[in-house]
Amino acid sequence: MQGTDLNKVVNPYLLLTPGPLSTTHRVKRQMLRDWCTWDKDYNQIVQQIRNQLVNLATSQPGYTATLMQGSGTFSVESTIGSVIPVDGKLVVLVNGEYGRRIDQIANKLGISTVVIDSGELADADPQALDKVLREDPQISHVAMVHCETTTGMLNPLKAIGEVTQKHNKVYIVDAMSSFGGTAIDMAELHIDFLVSSANKCIQGVPGFGFVLANYTSMTAIKGLSRSVSLDLYDQWRCMEDNQGKWRFTSPTHVVRAFAEALKELDGEGGIAARQHRYSENQTTLVTGMLRLGFKPLLDAKLQSSIITSFHNPQHPNYNFNTFYEVLKEKGFVIYPGKVSQADCFRIGTIGDVWPSDIDKFIEAVETSMYWNTD
Repeated sequence: MQGTDLNKVVNPYLLLTPGPLSTTHRVKRQMLRDWCTWDKDYNQIVQQIRNQLVNLATSQPGYTATLMQGSGTFSVESTIGSVIPVDGKLVVLVNGEYGRRIDQIANKLGISTVVIDSGELADADPQALDKVLREDPQISHVAMVHCETTTGMLNPLKAIGEVTQKHNKVYIVDAMSSFGGTAIDMAELHIDFLVSSANKCIQGVPGFGFVLANYTSMTAIKGLSRSVSLDLYDQWRCMEDNQGKWRFTSPTHVVRAFAEALKELDGEGGIAARQHRYSENQTTLVTGMLRLGFKPLLDAKLQSSIITSFHNPQHPNYNFNTFYEVLKEKGFVIYPGKVSQADCFRIGTIGDVWPSDIDKFIEAVETSMYWNTD
């Protein structure tokens, strides 16, 4: 049974956002029980989650998962601040706000950084990366956002990974908005560290992120962290040595909800089935919006199935805030734009959202186009 109808009992609107997103009643119900962070039953749940995440990330042996309290950005900062040595140098491939955030984190931590900015409407350029790595042998690490939700851009994981491997650099991927909804094999793509969050495509609730890596990469970062609470190695070592125990208080209710979300993912048919649904959602959305006269920001070949940006209507009576409130009254919440060079808004197609929901959303948009009336 799709959870959307049941959710309407407690949710006045559907979140068409890239996360936090609409979750099922089944997931939310798991947060009604309290858990002790020291109890073996709870820690067994943590261990099960860690193993399931690894199985989703690669078919190859030798990988491990570390859970980290906080939003996804906490896990990104934990990774950047824990894996790059004092004499290391990072190149960041940027084409949106979240790539810029990685650069901001690195600068704040005093890490030497080079930025390759392809602009918000172009994907990451493997040739540009190859040139920079050839010219600057001091670079030790490469970081990129897979799905840049500033626009909905899907960056080329494989091509960037091949260049990074050729130059023997450490490859860090922010897969915040794609992991669980897009097929990724870390081993095949040469990804050393992959970062994501509970409240994205696995359809849990906000409260923690996670970092996936192979054991060799994890053991190599001992003592490198610039933080106590965000020390990725120490967090991993504690979970390894104590069978799922977190160093500091963990978000127990969120963890239990995430364990249920993983069961839902498996029940849906795994990542392939979820990717198919998200793709169908996005295709239905674009087809309907085009019919109503809305133009997508990105070329279709660059577009992810996670979130889509649309140009705001060029009409003197149109106002995004008014449009937003009208749609909210009709049961749908969308995102404002975040692109610096274009006036747009964004619609997410992940979470407990189905093609039938998108059909209803298109109907709501059509009846909300107040600016086209006299």
